Amino acid sequence: MSETAQSAGVEPRQPWWRAIGPALITACVVFGPGSLLINSKVGATYQYDLLWLLIMTGVLMGTYVTMSARIGVVGQGSVCQLIASRMGRPLAVILGINLFLICSAFQFSNNIAVVAAVDALGVARVFGDPAAMSKNQLNWINSGVLIVFNALIVGLVFSLGQVYRVLERGMKVMVALILVCFLVNLLVVRPNLLSLLWGLIPGIPEGVSLSWPRRDVSGVSDPMILIASLMGTTFSVGGALFQSNLVREKGWKVEDYDRGFRDAATGVCILTGISAMIMATAGTVLFNRVPASEISDIGVLARQLEPLLGSVTHALFTIGLLAVAMNPFVINAMIGGTILADGLGQPPKLSDPWPRRFTVVVLLIGMAVALLVTHTSIKPVDAIVFGQALTVVGNPLMAAAILYVANRRDIMGERRNRLATNLLGSLGLILVILMAARVLWRLVLQFS
Repeated sequence: MSETAQSAGVEPRQPWWRAIGPALITACVVFGPGSLLINSKVGATYQYDLLWLLIMTGVLMGTYVTMSARIGVVGQGSVCQLIASRMGRPLAVILGINLFLICSAFQFSNNIAVVAAVDALGVARVFGDPAAMSKNQLNWINSGVLIVFNALIVGLVFSLGQVYRVLERGMKVMVALILVCFLVNLLVVRPNLLSLLWGLIPGIPEGVSLSWPRRDVSGVSDPMILIASLMGTTFSVGGALFQSNLVREKGWKVEDYDRGFRDAATGVCILTGISAMIMATAGTVLFNRVPASEISDIGVLARQLEPLLGSVTHALFTIGLLAVAMNPFVINAMIGGTILADGLGQPPKLSDPWPRRFTVVVLLIGMAVALLVTHTSIKPVDAIVFGQALTVVGNPLMAAAILYVANRRDIMGERRNRLATNLLGSLGLILVILMAARVLWRLVLQFS
């Protein structure tokens, strides 16, 4: 620090990458294995035609993340705490249970991605020749690795002293690794720039139907399941709601208002940018070359890129895949555990006892469902895509709660929502209501 700054008592402005924290953690949990799989499938199916939709959902996500960050900084409380104080504890409990169940559904995807990463890295070779092993043997090896991995994570959850500090530092390393891996992939494949720009113009790709799910002779079909999953995995209202908890965990106060806004915007830009790189890479390499139906899991996508990109880029992709699988594994479970504790009126810091206990429950639910899928004929890709779509059912309640608190003058004062924010927030609320209605209708058809 310079003598002038010291004498004035002014803290020098930190570099932007050091100021990033809460929103980076939110971006990490939102960009999980489901995002990698779904963006790859969208690129392989529609090439660059839905880049505009990705950007739009990124803008909506940014709107809700910044709203939630402002609530945490200005309102001096999390969304659940403020809802409990204004509308009663029962509604806060419902919010907590709602996000807990959503995180449990996401956790299944995270477990499946760990299995895919283990398979792509050839861990089975430790136990012999994978080519000579039966499918059942490979499944048991993967299951064993998954159980050991979850046991280590559970031990980590209870042994860490300052959970937030460790998470923030680890996520900065992971995000840098992911950015490098997928940026190298994108630079190697060299997509057509004009086609990419054309994909930013809103439009409906050829062959896309806007009709609702329907039942036919082959079962229930949803022509928009992939697009709904893309919107659901990018526009994560649960991740946005947790932002108010994270800025409280960081210790930001009203004087950190501008920093909170920059942090939220940067985190969402990172999330959207990585997703766009994945979609563009898959659109360049796989569109009209490999049927989207053949991308049966994330590991297959990595192997499909090897003939064109070579072993070095394949290795980078696999490392990025592992980082994507590891990134949200702990954070997602902690979101579910922390918000449930917060909704129930328990101390909501990540290092407090009840958030840790509920975090372990999310971990165990995700592992149990993943083990079930691993030992059945259910295709992982089908389960992940449907699971990602299913999580949108609880989004309308959380979106409405964020909008409600962000517009309360007695909470936000002069920093409550402006017209532009409310317009974007209302558009986001309408979108998540329509998405939830589609999924519920599909469930009605599925089980009727």
